[in-house]
Amino acid sequence: METSLHQQLKQHYAGEGDQIEVRLGDYIIDVISGDELIEVQCASLSAIRDKIRDLLSSHTVRVVKPLAARKYLVRKKARGNKVLSARYSPTRQTWIDVFDELVHFVTVFPHESLILEIAMVELEEHRVPMKRKGWRKKDYRTTDRFLKEVTETRQLRTAHDLWDLLPETPTGQFTTAELAKAVKVPRWNAQKIAYCLRETGCIQLIGKRGKALLYEYSSPVCSQPKPKAA
Repeated sequence: METSLHQQLKQHYAGEGDQIEVRLGDYIIDVISGDELIEVQCASLSAIRDKIRDLLSSHTVRVVKPLAARKYLVRKKARGNKVLSARYSPTRQTWIDVFDELVHFVTVFPHESLILEIAMVELEEHRVPMKRKGWRKKDYRTTDRFLKEVTETRQLRTAHDLWDLLPETPTGQFTTAELAKAVKVPRWNAQKIAYCLRETGCIQLIGKRGKALLYEYSSPVCSQPKPKAA
């Protein structure tokens, strides 16, 4: 089911004269803006990986991935529209969170015809109570999400742009432990970041330090996106 957030972002990115929800071959395209296809992906990037790969063979594509910089939580009764509570979530996503998505998208990004645009948004999320069952940890179900504001955007075109997302970067040769310390994230998160940087050619594996894999920055490769498919 399409969320209000997805609908609103399509409207946000569609300019005057642009087409929304247009069939192109086997696919429905969110927005066609001149020669550019725009796909808004609120769910996992892995869900559109094959679609984007196909489209890149003959089109320029911009994939818009929203991250929740701030989230207003509205809890309602399961029936009716009565609001039980409303508050801002203490959890905020940052640019680093895009690496959680990129681990499923590095076979497509970077590409000379692809722009990956990260949109920091403030959104409102509506929830209704739900009983926990089995493995389920949540005691609620999200019914819809609404866009309040797009606060900032960044466009990623090359692997070097991924390196620039890091608030601090290790110098010289480094392990994922040192990357985690520089970026101020848990090591398991740094391992995801290192995987994305390695697969896109931004860093290269050069050996080991003890039992830890050792990496170094690879700027010449890092600045070059994958060539357009024939």
